[in-house]
Order: sequence, then C-alpha cells, then structure tokens
Amino acid sequence: MNFRPSPLTAALLMAITAPALAAPVGEAPADAAMQAKELDTVEVHGERVQKASSPKYTEDLVDTPQTITVVTSEVMAQQNLLGLKDVLSTLPGITFGAGEGGGGYGDSINLRGFNATTDITVDGVRDSAQYTRTDNFNLESIELINGANSAMSGAGSVGGNINLVSKTAREGDSSTFTLGAGTDSFTRATVDSNHDFGGGQAFRVNAMIHRNDVADRDVEEYKRWGLAPSFAIGLGTDTRLTLSYLHQHDENIPEYGLPYFAAYGGLLPGISRDAYFGYRNMDTQEIDVDVMTAVFEHDFNDSISVRSLARYQKVDQYTVVNPTQGTWCLDSGINPATGAACPTGTLPGTYLPSGPRGTTRDTTNGLALSQTDLTARFTTGGVEHALVAGVSFMHETYDLDNGNIQRNPNGTAPTYPLMDIHDPDNVYTGPVNYIRGGKTTGTLDNQALYAFDTLKFGPKWELALGARYEHNEGDTRTLTYATPAAGGAITVGPKFRNEDELFSYRAGLLFKPADNGSIYLSYANSKTPSKGSVNGACTLQTCEVDPETAVNIELGTKWNLLDERLAVTAAVFRNERQNYKVADPNNPDNPSGTQQLDGKARVDGIALGVAGNITRQWSVFANYTYLDSEVLQSVSDFVRETTGIDAQAGNPLPNTPEHSASAWTTYALQDWTFGYGATYQGDFYTASTANAPRVKSYIMHRAMVGYQFNPRFGLQLNVDNLFDKQYFTRVRNNGWATPGAARSAVLTATIRF
Repeated sequence: MNFRPSPLTAALLMAITAPALAAPVGEAPADAAMQAKELDTVEVHGERVQKASSPKYTEDLVDTPQTITVVTSEVMAQQNLLGLKDVLSTLPGITFGAGEGGGGYGDSINLRGFNATTDITVDGVRDSAQYTRTDNFNLESIELINGANSAMSGAGSVGGNINLVSKTAREGDSSTFTLGAGTDSFTRATVDSNHDFGGGQAFRVNAMIHRNDVADRDVEEYKRWGLAPSFAIGLGTDTRLTLSYLHQHDENIPEYGLPYFAAYGGLLPGISRDAYFGYRNMDTQEIDVDVMTAVFEHDFNDSISVRSLARYQKVDQYTVVNPTQGTWCLDSGINPATGAACPTGTLPGTYLPSGPRGTTRDTTNGLALSQTDLTARFTTGGVEHALVAGVSFMHETYDLDNGNIQRNPNGTAPTYPLMDIHDPDNVYTGPVNYIRGGKTTGTLDNQALYAFDTLKFGPKWELALGARYEHNEGDTRTLTYATPAAGGAITVGPKFRNEDELFSYRAGLLFKPADNGSIYLSYANSKTPSKGSVNGACTLQTCEVDPETAVNIELGTKWNLLDERLAVTAAVFRNERQNYKVADPNNPDNPSGTQQLDGKARVDGIALGVAGNITRQWSVFANYTYLDSEVLQSVSDFVRETTGIDAQAGNPLPNTPEHSASAWTTYALQDWTFGYGATYQGDFYTASTANAPRVKSYIMHRAMVGYQFNPRFGLQLNVDNLFDKQYFTRVRNNGWATPGAARSAVLTATIRF
C-alpha cells in the first residue's frame, strides 16, 4: 500500500492544530455515545430510521409488510462509502453487470436475481437514466425496497427498487466540513451547512470536490465536484415549500478491468492486477447532472395533508471506451476462449484488441414530472384508516449520438497492434476521426393513479392494500449512418412505439403480538412493458407484446428490541417472473417472429437483518440473504413442444449468488470509536447457459478508528479491503471482469459548528 501525499494533507494538519477548535474547559460530553454523535463520520448508529421516506408509506418500518433496508448517511460515512455501487456492494442479494448495457456505460444492478438498472428512484420518483452515480454528498439515506414493487414505484421493479433520499433545508443551525486524504491520490472536501433564518425559513448548501485513483490500478481515476443548495419556507407551519437544485460534474476513466476466464480460475495467468488494456489517452466518462425540485406540503389538519413534488432533470453523459475485448494468446500458445491453438496473426503472450474499440456515445436524458399525494387518517365503523391517494405525470426524452473516434478518415477501422499481455501498451497512436454510426431518439410518457390504505382492526391486526393504474406510452427511432467509404448514406429506421395500460397491486396482512413486533404475509405484483425505460428500445418483435408480470409473496417478522434500540427482521419470500419475452423462431403461426411471453423464472429466498444499538456504545448493521434461483422456461411453448429442448431450464439465474452477507459494527470507548465490517459474496454464474463462467466467492474486510478531540473536531481513519483480498465484480461472459479495489486508507477530519 503506497501513500501518495495529497494537497489536502497540509489542510488536515492545520485543522488538527487550529487553536480555534480547542474545546472550552468543561464542555466535553461525559457520555461516549453522545460524544460520538457530535461527529457524523464516527457516529454510533443509535437513532434508527423509523419510517421509509415516501409519503406512500404511512406506518413505521416495524409495521410495514415488506423487507426494507435503510442505509443512513451516518453508516455510509462510518464506512467511507461514497458511490451508489460502494453502498450497494455491502448489501446482500445485489450484484453488478459489466461495462456497457443497452443504455451505455453506467450503473448496472441485479437485485434478487433480476435486473434493477432502471429501478432507481430519487425521493420516491423515477431516475431512469443510465449513468454512474458516484457520490452521496447530498443524500440522507439509501433505501433498498425488496420484492416486486410496481404499485409503489411504477412500471418495472421486478426484484425491488433503490430509493435515494436527498438532503434539504431544515430547522436549526448546523455546519459540517470534512477534509479527506489518503492513498491512491485520494483527496476530498465536503460542506453541509444549514442556516435557520427564523420565521420558518432556512437555507442549506451541500458541496463536494473529490479525486481518487483506484487502488492497485495504474490508470482508472475519478474526479468530480458537486453543489446542492436548497431553500425552505414555512418550516414548523401548516404550509411548507422547499426548493432545491443539484449539479454534479464527473470526469472519470471507466473501469473495464482484466481478462477473466472461468476455465483458468478467473484472471488469466501472467496478467498483472494493475494492467490496463484500454487506452488511457482516449477512455473517458464525462457526466453532468442537473436536478431542480420543488416540494409543496400543506396540513389541512392533524388528519389530512397534501404533498406535491415537481422535478426537472437533465443528465448528459459522454463516453469513449475501449473494453477489454479481443483475442488472447497465452504464453503456452493457447487461446483461452477456445482452448485451442492461437489463431494466425497472434503470438504467444500477446493480446490482439478487437470489438468495440473507440466506441463513442453522447447521450442526453431529460425528465419532467409531477407527483401529488393526499394523505388522510380517519375511522369508519371502528376501523382506523391511513389512506394515501396520488397522481403522477412523467415525460422523458432520450437522445443518443453514437459512433467511433478511432477511425480512418474514410470511416474504416484502423489496424490495432498486438499488445504484450504482461505489459500492455495502453497509449493509442492511431488515427483519430469521429465517424458517426447512428442517432437514436426516444420518448416515454407515463400517467398514473394510485391509492394505498392501511386498515387497523384494533391493536393486533392490520391490512395494507394498494393499487396503481398506469398509462405508459413510448417510442424509439434510430438513424443509421454509413461510413464515408460506403457513401455516407443515412438510413432512417421506423419509429417503434409501445402503449400499455398497466395495473399493479399489493396486499399485506399484519399481526402484532406485541407493540414492538409484527408478523406479516404480503403479496404484490409488478408490470414491465416493452418500453419500460426511455433509453430502452422495443423492436418489431417486441413492441406489440403484452407487459411482463412478476409476483412476490413474503412471510416475515420484525421486532424492535432493547428498548427500541435494535431492529431485527426475518423473511422468507418467493419472487417469480410469471412470464417474460422469449424468441419464437420458425413458428408457422407466428410468421412475424413476435416474441412470446412464455419465459418463466423463480427465486426463493431468506432475508435476515439487524440494525441499531446493542448498548449505547455498541452498534451493529448486518444483513444476510439466501437466494435459490431457477429458470423454469427459457424458450417459447412452440420451441419446447416441437424440439423438446429447453437448455436453460433448471439452471440458476445469472448474477444471483446463493449466499451473501454483510456486517458493520462500531464501539465507542470514551473519545475513541472503533469500527469493523465484512462483506461476503457467494459464487454465482454469469449466465444461465451451459459452461457459463462461475464467479468465485470472496470476503472483503474493512476497518475504522475515530478520535473525537472535542465536540467540534474529530479524525477518522478508514482502511478498505483490510487484508488486500483479490476479487472480481462485474464479470462479462466474453472474457473480462473488474477487479475489486486493493487495500486503501483514508484519513478524514470533520469540523462541526
């Protein structure tokens, strides 16, 4: 582990010795846990989140019939988890896709066996653009809501959804500044300052500037800055308005990683962990995110309130990527992809790049939405009701310019030289000419009506009901550009359009054997149309297919123990895709080749969780998930009946580990706080096909120690991947995977006023 000094090191030393931060005599708190709470980065996680943030959830988590895991900003800070992938990698049941998907390079998430890339919401409303969400500086918490969830979050949400909760202006004055420095050129500074003007008005600003390399990787890096002001009026009154804005700019070098072949135990022999097989002078990911939000709230009385959210969002992303793809020739003269001798034109110990080298994508996602929720609490015939009724309108746009920047002037591809697999030449010296290959535009409109009611039949029984009706309509058109060598003609493709009426629902029966506990049985479904996201394209074979359906049934129990300090949850569940689209070739009754809703898959599982404080000094946040996945049918009924072959049936789902677990615990000892965590990811297959690569299991450890000098100032040291474990994530079938970051250390100073 090499320490590279950063410019913030001097600032940290100045902060440590600044006399203005010395604690006045007698002001140091006597209680260690209270003392820890003065510093976000070493806070003992004593105040559990009691309720999900969305107004659609009217009851506390203990009385909500669904598995919901909440990661607070304090827990993220304790572990120095910054990006969405960092946080989700500590939660069991989640894996990540490799590199580009249909929407381009960005977050690619698999939740409980099913794709959840477009199932991300911010403050309860959709955020469907595919980009890398690298920083949590403006987040209060991240909520992982498991199970089919269309009724709550809209179309899709087969395995659940991930909700990001933003920071906004609030009552009270507070300011927190952090300065961080560490290995691998890690430098970071953040500001979170809230000023209460009185009279119900407050202004809050969150800001961040950050840079880091990736531990034990020679090229990849992340640079970004962000600013998020918010202003609120009417705080503490019946009528409140909050206006907020977020801008974040990223300049990253994407991670595609190393050649990975399961037959050779993963990483190919002779490959260095720090090798880079792209082009460091070409690869880039630039992201600009702009989000403007207005939230209006009014309490008519103690029982009836309304909340209306309006948002405009624009996400621009420009990428040039050179994935780790091509022909490998080992020192033995064997091609690892085939097991046979290397093809002509390659030499032992070399790599011949091919495939999507120089792929360039310039995308813009636009979103405008409005969502209004009316909440009413009332009683009918001795039954208490907590009713939420709402309406939402959403319009999204998508524009993509795609092509290749590594081209000859006539548009033909250059000849890429052989690379030494032991020491790849990752500087591109060939021709640079951007040749546009295509342009894609898309729109998506969604209007929804929904209602949820929690009925309380006395102190022991509750029934939660909910339904959502949606009109979902979208289109996609692609223009294809021929190269100059081929005449440069532009081919305008047809506009593919999808329109569906969707109905999703949920029901949960809950029994309370005691005030601090519940036992529940819930059932919910999800609907996924062919045009489920604005950057997803339906085709001639898919646009007219009815929506896919998934269901989730869950039996669980939740308890608040130790005087409400500790929450314990357990659930068994079944997530089942009752139908999904599969090809239907050679069917005389289907000459157009329209895909059929004959695919079926199922995941049975167990989820266990604990969060809170065992004592005032000792906190814990731990989760375990068991997933037993199976493809039930992967071909159309016609193919199965005529051939009798369904090669994937009975195989596990891709990217779905049977066992995964994580634990994080801290202990406060006078002025010190000590933390330790471990994440276990079981092995899994990258596809449901025969001979698919099997990704090895791993355990990754992290540790933290913090010292509070006084109520205003403290230091925290985090060490990630404590034992320098080599492991891989985001594994792709055709031969590459992203290595997990090696051991790294970060020292953070936190100053509070």
